[in-house]
Amino acid sequence: MKAFSFRESFFFCDKLFNLKKKSKKKSSRSKILFPLILILLIGSCVAYLYFDIYKPIQRKKVVQHFLSERPANYTSVGIDVSHHQGKINWEKLFKKYQYDTIVQFVYCKATEGSDHLDREFQYNRSKLLELGIRNGAYHFFTFSSSPEDQAKHFLSQWKTNESDLPPVLDIEIEGPNDKEFLKSIKIWLDYVENETGRRPVIYTSKHFYETKFKTQFLDYKFWVAAYSDTSFKFDDRIIHWQYTDKAKLSGIKGNIDANVSVLFNELKKDEFIIDKF
Repeated sequence: MKAFSFRESFFFCDKLFNLKKKSKKKSSRSKILFPLILILLIGSCVAYLYFDIYKPIQRKKVVQHFLSERPANYTSVGIDVSHHQGKINWEKLFKKYQYDTIVQFVYCKATEGSDHLDREFQYNRSKLLELGIRNGAYHFFTFSSSPEDQAKHFLSQWKTNESDLPPVLDIEIEGPNDKEFLKSIKIWLDYVENETGRRPVIYTSKHFYETKFKTQFLDYKFWVAAYSDTSFKFDDRIIHWQYTDKAKLSGIKGNIDANVSVLFNELKKDEFIIDKF
């Protein structure tokens, strides 16, 4: 047998050492890669369970709860929103979640006083029109500026079109006195109707409706907020009933106001008939 020279022995040992080194490197890589692959697989499973199973089930429960709170004998539900609900992804709500099967109309806050514009109004308005969702605008009335200036401000932001719901005047605060209260409201209502040909609806609380409007504005329609009265009855002047300010729908931040309406109660989804107000 031929004996290895010192040089040959050195090269042989060096080669063997490098093979062991490479083997250790591969082993180290495997030790790193396997846990990473396992983490990715587990993460994918968790994401699937959360987004494709858990979230749809939760949305369904929210919708069921939303509809369960709807007053008996009413098939239609509408919501009203403002900047308090943040930027709403209307496409997701009405296309992906298909809320257009449960929400028949939407009112958006447009203006307040003579100089305040709700920062989400133009966005909400354009998206709802784009999606073909019945919608309308409301103005929050104050007594710190003239009713005519407030009406002009509202009309500078709300440009009426044929499919719009009637404009709404939101009355929630007291005036200096009842005479001034009623006079100011009438000025705003007349100005908007004369400019648009649409008679506005008056939104107010049940308390105001019974104490301030029961014998006033008899030829106007009303939208009344009554949260604790589960047996609230419509009279001939009330067309919308806001039955809660604590409704929730997946995809909309925080609480929302929910309403039922006699305008839509007997109509199919693609029908909408309303007398000129």
